[in-house]
Amino acid sequence: MNDPSTEPIKNIENLLDQKQQAHTEDLLEWLRIASVSSDPQATDRVREAGRWVENRFQAAGLEVQWIETQGHPMVYAETPAVPGAPVALVYGHYDVQPPEPLDHWITPPFQPDIRDGNIYARGATDDKGQVLTHIQAVLRLLETGQPLPLQVKFLIEGEEEVGSENLERMLPELADRLACDVIVISDSSQFAEGQPAITYGLRGIATFELTVQGPQQDLHSGSFGGAVRNPGVALCQLIASMIDDSGRIQLDGFYDDVLPLSEEEREQFAALPFSEADFARSLGVDALAGEEGYTALERKWARPTLDVNGLTCGHQGPGVKTIIPAVASAKLSCRLVPNQDPEKIADALERHVAAHCPEGVRASVERDHGAPGLVASLDSPYVAAAKTALGAAFGKPPVMIREGGSIPIVQKFQETLGADCLLLGWGLADDNAHSPNEKFCLADYHRGIKASAHLWRELGKLKPEQS
Repeated sequence: MNDPSTEPIKNIENLLDQKQQAHTEDLLEWLRIASVSSDPQATDRVREAGRWVENRFQAAGLEVQWIETQGHPMVYAETPAVPGAPVALVYGHYDVQPPEPLDHWITPPFQPDIRDGNIYARGATDDKGQVLTHIQAVLRLLETGQPLPLQVKFLIEGEEEVGSENLERMLPELADRLACDVIVISDSSQFAEGQPAITYGLRGIATFELTVQGPQQDLHSGSFGGAVRNPGVALCQLIASMIDDSGRIQLDGFYDDVLPLSEEEREQFAALPFSEADFARSLGVDALAGEEGYTALERKWARPTLDVNGLTCGHQGPGVKTIIPAVASAKLSCRLVPNQDPEKIADALERHVAAHCPEGVRASVERDHGAPGLVASLDSPYVAAAKTALGAAFGKPPVMIREGGSIPIVQKFQETLGADCLLLGWGLADDNAHSPNEKFCLADYHRGIKASAHLWRELGKLKPEQS
């Protein structure tokens, strides 16, 4: 005999299957909008991407608000309140990373292309495709005419890729509107293809620009070489002084506040089906590297790092120009783990640079954005609900993982709203987020929509922990 309690979810799954082509067309349309938040020339396109999602909410009858900021706007929407049920807040972003280098793309970054079961475009997995899964699920549930079992709020911003500075600044005044019991964010990955995951930890971040100034202008390397310190060489010496041969970062006090991995976590990570050799091959490198004494998963999920993200020095064009450049600079980032303070790390970097700067040049550090890392509780009833939802949609129970990337606003959400976070990624590790040929598996896009539909049903069974 059929279980009548399963009929509603079967009906919505059938509807989602019927709407797959429409869902794909929606994503293609959104991806065509080049919403690069860091590009001052793209302001109109960023706003267009915000209006696109605003229009989707309005057409479905949600209560919608366009929130202007000092930068790019945010879009807020909510479904009707459901007394006695939890409130969920979905957070995501419609801005994307710059697409350069353009010549590395097989197809243009803002002309989405479907091939080999994937959709290729900037923003496909980070984050338009992933946040759209939750939007589609809610809109289709409403389309059935049945009320949602809980209230779902959405906050979709346009500045995540540049640090969410305006959202962070405005969050206290938005707190009442955003009040919720659980925050749902899909801006990460599955553990592996076909293996869903719930991410319970994120690394934080601190970013900088290190500049080394030498002579007042570029000099002829024949006439002045050997008599003047080269800023490019000095910059390399400074960077090299920051990490030793064992992969340990040499900034004084860098590891003082690091939250160590528990033995239970190390055992859980070791039990995951992960091959370091296969991982290296997938990246096209001969060997992995990093802090000694830790596995690759431990290093990339739960240990702090210092990386060079970009170098600028001297002649960059074709041909040879034999100069001693007047200035050299590097863009640096530290990925931080829970308990590390971005400001303390910035202080340590400045002290290190001052102490190790070679004579004959001047070095300065410009601080950019920063955010702490976090680890969430695994005992939450919302985690249990998410496990059920992901298992139903993907046909396999999720594993619990940590993530090496950063979502700067998550910690501020938890601090200001006092709500648990669910980090549910539908992407894959090889989706090339922030790189050329970014992609999102279409099957996972559609599975993500189903998982979202299951999630609202499971969360709706819970009692709210917050009025």
